[in-house]
This record gives sequence, structure tokens and C-alpha cells, in this order.
Amino acid sequence: QVQLVESGGGSVQAGGSLRLSCTTSGYTYSWFYMAWFRQAPGKEREVVAFIHTFSGGTYYANSVKGRFTISQDNAKMTLYLQMNNLKPEDTAMYYCAAKRGSGGDTRSAGAYDYWGQGTQVTVSS
Repeated sequence: QVQLVESGGGSVQAGGSLRLSCTTSGYTYSWFYMAWFRQAPGKEREVVAFIHTFSGGTYYANSVKGRFTISQDNAKMTLYLQMNNLKPEDTAMYYCAAKRGSGGDTRSAGAYDYWGQGTQVTVSS
């Protein structure tokens, strides 16, 4: 059974930092892409960042570029999201997602095959 488990969320003040982790298990092969999405109340789920697990290539949403860093530890089968200089508008539930194949729009939630349960990030001003 494939599982993605996020951790590291919490409440911080604006300008603070958090590091999210996503540990995967139950999948024998390597994912093509892993990503972080977020969803604020009343809004659609949006991509924050994703990484091509073989090449290490990354993508960031414009709203987080320069502040967030996505990385992976293949030995630990863990995905990370380092979030610096957090802003109140970063407040959301953050989800880890994994994609088995190479096709589809990797910026779209619908392209991902497995999801974690989410971890809440709250940034106060």
C-alpha cells in the first residue's frame, strides 16, 4: 500500500521558516515527479513546487520563487520543502503528491497519482 506522510507544518510569524517533510513507502519503483501543493480555504489546490526525481530539475510557482526550496533524499525516500520568509498568504494546507509517469501537466493536481493527508501551515502577520 502506497503511503505519503507529511510532517513539519505549524504556526509561525511572518518572516519565519518551516521545513516540511514527506516520507513515502509502499512503492517499489521510483516516482517520476514529486510535488508540493497547497490549498487555502475557499481556493483551489495549487502547485507550489515539483521536482523531477531522476534529473533533479525543479519548478516553482512564481509566488514562492526565491523563498521556497524543494529537495529530495532518495535514500530516505523523503521529499522536503524548505520555506523561508513566510508570508500570511502562504497560509494553507500543504500536500505532498507523487506521480508515476512522465506525461501530463505536472503543474496540475490531476496529474498526480498519490497524495498525503496534508499538513497545516499558518503564518500570522
